[in-house]
Amino acid sequence: MARRSAAPAVDRTLKALADPTRRRVVELLRTQPRRAGDIAAGLGMSAPATSRHLRVLHRSGLIEDVSVEDDARVRVFRLRPEPLAELSAWLSEVEQFWRVQLDAFTTHVERTGARSAQSPRRKR
Repeated sequence: MARRSAAPAVDRTLKALADPTRRRVVELLRTQPRRAGDIAAGLGMSAPATSRHLRVLHRSGLIEDVSVEDDARVRVFRLRPEPLAELSAWLSEVEQFWRVQLDAFTTHVERTGARSAQSPRRKR
């Protein structure tokens, strides 16, 4: 049975990333931290619409905002690695499950296929 300890964090991450606009924000932040205005410009969206997406990503823990040394009013957003690492770990567990299932199926087919090839089929 799968671990349930990381499930709420993974759920929050998947929910936040379900929206294509928020995935685009993550893509923008993947290259470097950015100000909200730069994110809005990169998305071709209004500041209020961008702000709503940033709020969802922030609540999910995917991004964080930090103030700039020169001006505490200016906020820069950057990705947080932990939620993506948790998602990656969960996906690896799922992938491992399916790899084991596929290996078992392959072994079964090879075993039963070899027997079928050795004995001719009966006609009904």
